[in-house]
Amino acid sequence: MNLVEELQWRGMIQDIMPGTEEQLLKEMTAGYIGFDPTADSLHIGSLVPILLLVHMQRAGHKPFALVGGATGMIGDPSGKSEERNLLSEEQLQKNMEGVKKQLEKFLDFDVQKPNAAVMVNNYDWFKEISFIQFLRDTGKYITVNYMMAKDSVKKRIEGDTGISYTEFAYQLMQGYDFYWLYANMNCRLQMGGSDQWGNITTGTELIRRKAGGEAFAFTCPLLKKADGTKFGKTEKGNIWLDAEKTSPYEFYQFWINAADEDTKKWIKIFTFLAKEEIDTLVAAHEVDPGKRLLQKKLAEEITFFVHGSNGLAEAVEATEKVFAQKNASADSLSLEDIEGMKGVAVFSFAQNRLEEGVDVVSFLAETGIFTSKGDARKMVQGGGISINRNKVGDIKQIIDKSTLLHGQYILVNSGKKNAYLVNAI
Repeated sequence: MNLVEELQWRGMIQDIMPGTEEQLLKEMTAGYIGFDPTADSLHIGSLVPILLLVHMQRAGHKPFALVGGATGMIGDPSGKSEERNLLSEEQLQKNMEGVKKQLEKFLDFDVQKPNAAVMVNNYDWFKEISFIQFLRDTGKYITVNYMMAKDSVKKRIEGDTGISYTEFAYQLMQGYDFYWLYANMNCRLQMGGSDQWGNITTGTELIRRKAGGEAFAFTCPLLKKADGTKFGKTEKGNIWLDAEKTSPYEFYQFWINAADEDTKKWIKIFTFLAKEEIDTLVAAHEVDPGKRLLQKKLAEEITFFVHGSNGLAEAVEATEKVFAQKNASADSLSLEDIEGMKGVAVFSFAQNRLEEGVDVVSFLAETGIFTSKGDARKMVQGGGISINRNKVGDIKQIIDKSTLLHGQYILVNSGKKNAYLVNAI
């Protein structure tokens, strides 16, 4: 399979400009994706564009990763209902350094290779351009009618908040990025999420009108979970690629707890496994879904890709300690085992409250594992709580000092997926 065929069967292409596949077959092609430096770490929503660049490089093409130092000061209206807060230069610089460090883990930047990855920052060219220059040399090529026809602009104009000129100009700035990379780096392809299609085609149009050139593009679908909720979001917020923000254990747990329907799609997108191997895995999974073979393989592959062998080993080890022996008491866990559960959420509880004992519902609420006694009570009554791997059957069960493991810890499991460690201090 060629690159486009490979990405299509994996479900990674939504829109594609005519001639793109032929261009990629004809010669080594430089292509880019922009990354928005709104935080000092990328999250798993950025994994699809990262993987597109990796696939591109593996196929012999030259990937460019553009970090939007200039456009990050403005904000892209695509897919957003209101204008976001602007970032200071200091915060932007910190964010860009974090993003750059992460991208260097996934792409090969060895300058000795003809298709070495290149990282660019659009602030480097925008800082030299005056407002008058931009209006005179770029703005005149794209009509307001053309810009207003874009879905991202129309939705905002028709909405309650409207759109500022600042955000309205964003697509012209992104279009100029593509033009600049085309003119200076021979970059002929731009990729991105499907919500970027309008901005991307503005770039190809600017290249056609301003340079008389031809450029190409394709987008990937925006992922949603089977239940309709946003991909990459949990109750705690984003799943980050930075191990300091989201531990390898938490990262691994996100994937291993994926729904069956999601996993069948995600294993194609987030791994490099061959079609035959994936087909075999899916068939085995459907024979016995309870074994969660697909989820385990997906979690293993993507955790290794993002966190390496050490991160994967840490995640698997913590998972086994927390979940491996559901029907066995946690008394067999050594102090080293418990304190080695890296990434498991830890809550504190006053040890003096355990002198006389406290009922399990109050305990769960006071630790912060549940936000209210009502939520804790419902979970206990539904049979969803285990303390030290022993199921709690009574809302009046007392938690006291005898419950402590090694005189300090209590292991709490909530449902099949969530585990917490309580540190009595």
